[in-house]
Amino acid sequence: MNRTIVAVAVVFAAGALGGLANSLLVWFSGAVGLSGALGVAIAPALTPGWLYPRLVWGGLWGGLFLLPWPATPWWFRSLLFSLGPSAVQLLVVFPVQTPHGIFDLGLGALTPLLALMFNATWGLVAAWAIRAARINH
Repeated sequence: MNRTIVAVAVVFAAGALGGLANSLLVWFSGAVGLSGALGVAIAPALTPGWLYPRLVWGGLWGGLFLLPWPATPWWFRSLLFSLGPSAVQLLVVFPVQTPHGIFDLGLGALTPLLALMFNATWGLVAAWAIRAARINH
């Protein structure tokens, strides 16, 4: 199979796996009251309608791992790449799709911090999966 097709498939799958890890962490944090204890009103229901778009977007963001990059530790690259989805979420998605404003501060002052932590989970899991597949690292 063409090496490029394999690389694209692996980074999409890894990104989707990262999206699953991110989503489960967001859901779990809300379900056990961790988000609420931090003053952040994020407690989504774990439904297909909420989960599926997050898996697809996670896979699409996995394309970042196809970018050429100087030799750095895998975890550093994953954390740096997780800033992309975080920035879009905090500066585009939240202000446009919710009534809570930029950074979604209407849900709580620590919302941006939680978003960064949840998206860091995406990056770390995606990079780990790519490393496990032994491509691009």
